[in-house]
Amino acid sequence: MSSKITIIGCGYLGSALAEVCIGKGWEVSALTRNSETATKLRSMGVNRVVESQIENDDWHTQLDPNQDFVVNCVGASSSDTDGYITSYVEGQDSVMTWLEQGNVGTFLFTSSSSVYPQTGKRFVDETASSAGVSEKAGLLLAAEQKCFPPVPSIGRSFILRLAGLYGPGRHLLIDKLKAGEELSGNSDRILNLIHRDDAVNAIVTCLVSEDSNIGRIYNVTDGNHATRGQIVSWIAENLNSGEAVFKEDDDENTPNRKVSNNRILDELSWSPKFSSYQSGYQSILKNQS
Repeated sequence: MSSKITIIGCGYLGSALAEVCIGKGWEVSALTRNSETATKLRSMGVNRVVESQIENDDWHTQLDPNQDFVVNCVGASSSDTDGYITSYVEGQDSVMTWLEQGNVGTFLFTSSSSVYPQTGKRFVDETASSAGVSEKAGLLLAAEQKCFPPVPSIGRSFILRLAGLYGPGRHLLIDKLKAGEELSGNSDRILNLIHRDDAVNAIVTCLVSEDSNIGRIYNVTDGNHATRGQIVSWIAENLNSGEAVFKEDDDENTPNRKVSNNRILDELSWSPKFSSYQSGYQSILKNQS
């Protein structure tokens, strides 16, 4: 029998995950708040698509809570604090209530490396302190804490702290350079990145990992640790555009750290296909030409 997976918050990342799971022959269900995304998911061959807000409970009876895998990869409904509360805190509460009604082998939540507030270009791993995080990062931590220990109906839980997500259709730096826009922030700040396809692969790697792994927090990043200035200069050169100008307006407490991916490399033998910004952005630029 094929595996059953439900993808909650099936947007940019979730849609790519759904496509991979369909390719594996899995039975895929999805929850999305976007009607256009819902139409796309149905055309891809997703078995069941439900349109609703994650924080509501109307979808609880429309999706089967008995699954091999459930992935919550919802994004914030808006960039302000209220959007984070609604999608991550209230949304996670809604998901956990739904999960109590069935049995799930593995639950996975995609969080963010923004939970690390460190400065000074220090290396941070999954054991690093999150003391002093921003209000919005604190809400992500609150959503994470609802995953451990899992509800009794969940076999195990994973949390993936994703670095800055980019890929096809999401390439803000390229767009800003093409538009000749000034870039906010400092050029010498480290930009931790992960290509969308590598994030999807990391999710699947966790889901199908051996039962001896009872669930973990993993950082998911390409491990390149380049500065924003280095990345933008390389993109500008490949676009044959003018050099970008940074506002250099970061305050002294702006996070500036190198996020380690050693744990997932060592424990799950995962490795990114796009292990550098050069390879990742080159694939995007190639497809745009």
